[in-house]
Amino acid sequence: MENFRKLIRARRSCRAYSDQPLTQQEIEALIADAVWAPSGSNQQPWRFVVIRDSATLKRYSDLCKKTLLAELESSPYLEQYGGMLRKAEFNIFYNAQALVIVYGDTSSHWRAYDCTMVAYNLMLLAEEDGLGSCWIGFAHRIFDMEEIKRELKVPPEYSLVAPIIVGHPAHTKPSPGVLRKPYVTEFIAAKS
Repeated sequence: MENFRKLIRARRSCRAYSDQPLTQQEIEALIADAVWAPSGSNQQPWRFVVIRDSATLKRYSDLCKKTLLAELESSPYLEQYGGMLRKAEFNIFYNAQALVIVYGDTSSHWRAYDCTMVAYNLMLLAEEDGLGSCWIGFAHRIFDMEEIKRELKVPPEYSLVAPIIVGHPAHTKPSPGVLRKPYVTEFIAAKS
């Protein structure tokens, strides 16, 4: 249990990847273990799409950047990313070897929670295997589009939950930053 606590504290989002290949078997092993997450009524509403082709990832990165740039005026919070998004060489997937997209079945009321637990399991397992991972929030702009879902052969009743990149880190990850204090408002204990 102590090792698990260390693993939780050691995990960092990785945004720099080497070109060392990540095999299909490595990704399948991560997913096979990640799905041992709890799910409401044991519905296990997740479905995965894995993209390992760098040209395909580049194409989706460019589409996402174009979509985000078109939203800058209507979404002022995006302006902080404008400079980065305008750079032709910027890849929203940071040149990772794989993108694992977690979709949830919309017939499952708890899909967002269930699939998020699977996504975090995947990230912790990647950390344990010496891999890097990062949840790519920018990718939410495109992977729930109907035309993209059709392209990826995702049934229409599934919705996007988590786009996670995975790969071999390019360098040693940074040490933990300042620890946050827990946000506990009140402890209520049973009266004896």
